[in-house]
Amino acid sequence: MLSVETCAAVPWPENLDWEARAAEAAAAALALTPYAPLADAAPLVEIAVRLTDDAEVQALNRDFRGKDKPTNVLSFPQVQADLLPSLSNSDDGEILLGDIVLARETCAREAEEKGIPLADHATHLIVHGTLHLIGYDHMDDVSATAMEALEVKALASLGIGNPYGGEQ
Repeated sequence: MLSVETCAAVPWPENLDWEARAAEAAAAALALTPYAPLADAAPLVEIAVRLTDDAEVQALNRDFRGKDKPTNVLSFPQVQADLLPSLSNSDDGEILLGDIVLARETCAREAEEKGIPLADHATHLIVHGTLHLIGYDHMDDVSATAMEALEVKALASLGIGNPYGGEQ
C-alpha cells in the first residue's frame, strides 16, 4: 500500500490539503510506470514530502549535490534502482522509497512566472520527484523526453495541463 506523508517545515498556503495532493501526485506518477504494483503491495510503501523554504533546500542542495543555491525540488531515493522490481514481493512491513523536498519561495516564483497556481506547480514537482525516487532521470534528451511524457500524463490524470507548454 502506498502512503505519502507530508511535513510542512514552514507555512505553505493553507487552502489546500497538501497531504492529499501529494498522495494523488505520487500515485498518479507511480501508476504510469512498471512500479505501479507498489501502490497495492503488501508492505507499506512510503514517500515523505517535506514542504519547506529556499534556505533549507539550498543547504540540502549544497550538502548533497555540491550546488550552493536553492532549487524547486530535491529527491532523495532510499532504494537502489536494481532492487525496485522486487519490492512488491517483499515481506518487509514498510519500505521507504525516499524523500521529496520542495522550496516554497522558488516554487511560488516559478508558478507566478508560468501564470499557474502554486498548487499545480507543486503537484508537478511531486510527480517529478516521485519519478526520480523510482529511477527516472533527465540526464540526456531521450530520458528527459520519456520522463516529461510521464509527467504530462500523470498531471493530465489529475486535471492539470502540460507544464512544458506544447503537446507531448
